[in-house]
Amino acid sequence: MNQFSVLRHLLTLCLLCLAVASPLSWAQGLPVLLESARGHDAAFMAARAQFESARFRMEQAKALRRPGLTADTTVGHSENRTPFSPSVTGSQSDTTTTNLNATQPLFNRANDMAIAQAEKALEVARTDLEVAEQDLIIRVSQAYFDVLASRDALATVQASKAAITEQLASARRNFEVGTATITDAREAQARSDLVIAQELAASNEVRNRQSVLEQVVGRLQVQPVPLRLPLVLPPVVPQNADTWVEQALARHPVARKARLGLEIAQLEVSRARAGHLPTVALTGRYTQQRVDGSATVRNAATGSSVQLGQLGTSTNSAIGITLTVPLYAGNATDNRVSETLKLEEKARHDLDNARRGVELATRQSFMGLQSLAAQVKALEAAEASSQLALESTQLGYRVGVRVNLDVLNAQSLLFQTRRDLAKARYDSILGTLRLRQAAGALGAADVQALAPLLGS
Repeated sequence: MNQFSVLRHLLTLCLLCLAVASPLSWAQGLPVLLESARGHDAAFMAARAQFESARFRMEQAKALRRPGLTADTTVGHSENRTPFSPSVTGSQSDTTTTNLNATQPLFNRANDMAIAQAEKALEVARTDLEVAEQDLIIRVSQAYFDVLASRDALATVQASKAAITEQLASARRNFEVGTATITDAREAQARSDLVIAQELAASNEVRNRQSVLEQVVGRLQVQPVPLRLPLVLPPVVPQNADTWVEQALARHPVARKARLGLEIAQLEVSRARAGHLPTVALTGRYTQQRVDGSATVRNAATGSSVQLGQLGTSTNSAIGITLTVPLYAGNATDNRVSETLKLEEKARHDLDNARRGVELATRQSFMGLQSLAAQVKALEAAEASSQLALESTQLGYRVGVRVNLDVLNAQSLLFQTRRDLAKARYDSILGTLRLRQAAGALGAADVQALAPLLGS
């Protein structure tokens, strides 16, 4: 082998290594894909932008307590012509007036309530961001396990196809040698045709689920890491539904948002009642005026006229405390108070409704997860029993006490049980995440905790 051949082989080997090491071909775990989705999902990024905007809105409200300073300048020109006047026959002037105004609120109850409402509104935006983040975790996890479930379903169909193909060949051989009827071959052929259609549908489902996952995480050629088998699902802790409900009512973002809504409504009542209260502010004003003009003065004795110039700057400053007392506003304030009281009542009912919804969702998620865990155990036992039943049926078919249809039915039962078991495992893992979401405790750490369940 010459030098060029060696270099060519080395280059080919390097290209193969790069292809294998390409990020597009790596198997990505759920935490990695979730992090990718954080920078791609439009709904989550919109919620994050909404939260960030709430911080600036709160700072705007805090400005109501800070001093305000304004400045204005007025430039004017005036002329006066009075030829019949015995003394001043005409004048003109250019005037520049500059005002500097300062205000420092000392007491304003309505502004205090507005600031408190803005702080509560920031907390509301934070709860919305938590809801969006938990929803993103569920959507990414759902798409992730949907891909794995569809691939398992396809693998099950393909294994069933291989077993049916083998059974079809056996039925044909037995028919040719006269030990079986044509019915066995036709039954196996019918099952073969059916499983081909199922394989096409399963392949299409894999592509669809793959597209959904890629769209959520913003990556192409995503290869989810499969479950590590044999799989031992972690127990649900705590194992009491009431404990989950107590935690959910205390920290679920939806319940917290409703509670904040009630507090904001109560602050709005205080703000409306502040319309009856006076306001006090420290005010200051500084004015500077510059005049540049001229006037024509007539001498009555001689009849001659003399033009005189006018130039000067004057200043004026004042500081004081302004007390504003509302006297009558056409009953607008009273009606505003009545309106806010009704809105407070609505917010209280919204809080009760939110708490009931959180409690119901938490209990349903807990019971659903318990049911899924039981299903997994039952299907694991059913898989073992179906495997033994298939082996017994195959043995009976070989010795002539079972027919081909019995073998086909046993095979179908085994592969269907395996498909259902895989689906139940994925649903159980998702059920754990959904329970934590229902309790308001779902976070990125819970996704990271699933790493021991995933492996090559």
